[in-house]
Amino acid sequence: MFKGKKLAVIGTGVMGEAMIRGLIAQGSVEPHQITGTNALLDRNEEMQIKHHIHVTDDNAAAVESADIVIISVKPQVLPRIVPVINGKIRYDALVLSIIAGVPISALTSSLDHTEVARAMPNTPAQIGEGMTVWTATPTTSAEQLLQAHEIFGALGHEIYVDEESYLDMATALSGSGPAYVFMMMEAMIDAGVHMGFSRRVARELVFQTMLGSVKYAQQSGKHVAELRNQVTSPGGTTAEALYHLDKGGFRTVVSRGIWAAFQRSRSLGQGQQIKGPNTVG
Repeated sequence: MFKGKKLAVIGTGVMGEAMIRGLIAQGSVEPHQITGTNALLDRNEEMQIKHHIHVTDDNAAAVESADIVIISVKPQVLPRIVPVINGKIRYDALVLSIIAGVPISALTSSLDHTEVARAMPNTPAQIGEGMTVWTATPTTSAEQLLQAHEIFGALGHEIYVDEESYLDMATALSGSGPAYVFMMMEAMIDAGVHMGFSRRVARELVFQTMLGSVKYAQQSGKHVAELRNQVTSPGGTTAEALYHLDKGGFRTVVSRGIWAAFQRSRSLGQGQQIKGPNTVG
């Protein structure tokens, strides 16, 4: 699929590197097919040594010959990049964005380019266990959709959706999701220490409990409520703990938090514009 194709990764930060690492590891592309850009010369040298890719601090030069342009920068950096790469991207190139809060309409108008796919990955993508939800413009070709599928798959699991509005939902549920899990883990570890475990032992108990529970849920094919019932004996310790969690509004608080994240994601994307040569503002 990528034979003879050149990829430009604009922004070789954490997520940019995760994508490069994943693509090379799964054999989708060879290192010489990738050009990574970063304003920091030390970072460019590091990426070249670690992954044997081409590196440069010249974004315009990187995109000029690229068949696929992956933009992986922070939202506040994008306005500085747009004027540099606008008009330099090939007319038939695929542009992939993993920039949080920047809708496709802002990208297509500021870059004057229509073949764009936008994705919302999450942090486990750094170890190839991410969950990425993505969509693309109607003008994106079938071949380009397959390329996007392969690239986002390099981060872990991926799901295509046909409406961009689902990305706001994904931001709240899976994009921010690791933070909810980490907070739950933190609370469980602290409880273990409070009971008398060393922090090291409490950490190991919680980590493996989380990992094993997720794997068991995936393989069982059963509804999570049924799995919870299997662990909950009448009048037992689990029933007592769940009673107090429900009494404290655990489900409601989690649901409200995710809903608040969803509303925030929607508000950040509304009216978003990028100051570039073809935008006003």
